[in-house]
Amino acid sequence: MNRIEHITLMASYNQWMNQKVYDAASHLTDAQLLEDRRAFFDSILGTLNHLALGDTVWLKRFAQHPAGYLALVPLEAVAMPADLRQLAFADLRALAAYRIWLDRLIIDWVNTLQAPELDQRLQYHNMRGVAANKDFFSLLLHFFNHQTHHRGQVTTLLSQAGVDVGDTDLLALID
Repeated sequence: MNRIEHITLMASYNQWMNQKVYDAASHLTDAQLLEDRRAFFDSILGTLNHLALGDTVWLKRFAQHPAGYLALVPLEAVAMPADLRQLAFADLRALAAYRIWLDRLIIDWVNTLQAPELDQRLQYHNMRGVAANKDFFSLLLHFFNHQTHHRGQVTTLLSQAGVDVGDTDLLALID
C-alpha cells in the first residue's frame, strides 16, 4: 500500500467510524449527551464537537498547502474555531449534519492528493499563533490519528452510557 492509498483508507475509516459513533449517540437524550462524564472534553457532545472543530482547523490549514486544493475551497465559508473546547454545536443533529458534510469534504479532498505533494512542508500557525513548518504527510497522519484517539474516548463514553458502537477496527475495511 502506498501513502496515497493509506491516506484514502484512513479517510474512509474516519467516515465509517463517524457514522457508527453518531448512530450510536443518537440513542441517547440531549441531557445524556451533555452530561459531564469527567472526560477531557467533559461530555460525549463536547468530545464530538472537539473532533469536528479540530478537523476544521486542520483542513483550513491544509487548504493553505502550495498545491492549492480546490476541494477545500468550501471551508472558506467556515469560521476558524477560536477554541477547540467550545460547544459550537449544542445538539447532536446539527453537529451530525456538519460531520457528514465534513467527512464528505475529506473524502473528496483526499481523492485529489498527489504523491509528490506529501513530501512538501506545510507552514501554518498553531492555535496560540506560533508559526510551524512541518512535513505534510506527517501532519496527515496526525490528523487521522487525532480522530481515532478521540473517537476511542467517545466509544468508551458511549459504552459507559450503555450504548454499543459495534466493531471499530480498521481491519473491517481492509480486504
